[in-house]
Amino acid sequence: MKYTEIQELTTKEVKDLLSEERDRYAKMKISHSVSPLDNPLRITMSRKMIAQLKTELRKRQLSK
Repeated sequence: MKYTEIQELTTKEVKDLLSEERDRYAKMKISHSVSPLDNPLRITMSRKMIAQLKTELRKRQLSK
């Protein structure tokens, strides 16, 4: 998902997506420590997505 798509979402959708992404990230880290993932770059992409979502939430919080 691109950052421009994140900006078009509502605040509730961003929060929901953030919680889902955090859960997915935690599961990937645990499964990667047990046995290597097929594509370990997914962990990096997940961290980047979490950062983008948190940035958008903070931006909206400051604009209020």
